[in-house]
Amino acid sequence: MSETAEAAAAVKDIGLGAISIQGVGKTYQSGKTTFRALDDIDLEIGANEFVTILGPSGCGKSTLLRIVAGLEEANEGEIGLDGEYVVGPGANRGMVFQGYTLFPWLTVRQNIEYGPKLKGISILERRAISNHYLRITRLESFANRFPKQLSGGMKQRVAIARALANGPKVMLMDEPFGALDAQTKLEMQECLLDVMEKEKTTVLFITHDIDEAIFLSQRIVVMAAGPGRILKEFSVALPAERTPEVREHPEFLKLKRELAALLKHRDNN
Repeated sequence: MSETAEAAAAVKDIGLGAISIQGVGKTYQSGKTTFRALDDIDLEIGANEFVTILGPSGCGKSTLLRIVAGLEEANEGEIGLDGEYVVGPGANRGMVFQGYTLFPWLTVRQNIEYGPKLKGISILERRAISNHYLRITRLESFANRFPKQLSGGMKQRVAIARALANGPKVMLMDEPFGALDAQTKLEMQECLLDVMEKEKTTVLFITHDIDEAIFLSQRIVVMAAGPGRILKEFSVALPAERTPEVREHPEFLKLKRELAALLKHRDNN
C-alpha cells in the first residue's frame, strides 16, 4: 500500500459498514394535516455492498437516506450501523448530494482536506490524504483550482473525494449525478465504480434512473409512494467489472425491462 493510501486508511473508522433498517416509518404533521412519507421499511445492506434505491419522485427514498444519515428522525423503527444505533449525524457516514455543496473560497485540495483538518489531523497527513483522493478521482492537475473553475462533473468528483477523506464506513448518495449532462453522467458513473472498488466502502445510492441503477449496483431496491414502501428487491447478475459495454448485456436489458414494467404498473395504479 502506498504512503498516501496508508494515510487515507488511517482516518477510516474501524468497522465494516453494514446497515440495518428495521421497521422505519416517517410521518410529517403540519397543523391538522398528516402525511405518511415512509411505512414499515426493512432493509439490510452488507458491508462493502453497493445498493441503489430506485423509485419515482415522492416515494420517500431521499427521506429514508436522510434518516440513515441522521439528518432526520424516524417516528418508528431503528437504524443500525455495524450493530450500533444511529442517533444523529456522524463522520462514519459520508453524504453526497445532487448539489455540489463545495466551499467556493477553498481550492479543490482545501475542500478535500477540510474534514481531516477539523479532526485535528496534521498538515503532513492531510496532504497525504488529499493526494490519495486527488489521484483516485483523477483531479491531481486541478488541486489548486477553485470550484468556479471546474465543470459540473469535476465538482462532483471533488464532493466525492471530500466525503471519502473523512474516512466514512458508508457513502450515502442522493441522486449525485442528476444535474449533469448525459455524457458527463456516464463518465461519473464509471469514475464512481472505480473509486468504490479501490475504497471498499458501503454505498447506499438514490436515483430514479433505471439504467444508472443497473450499471452501478449489486442490488436494487424499488420503492413506491403513498406511503413510501419497498415493493421488490433485485440482485444484479452482471460482471463485476462494469465497462460501458455491459449496458448491452442480455441480463442488463432483461432487468431493465422488468424494472420499467414494475414502475409503470405502479404509476398506472
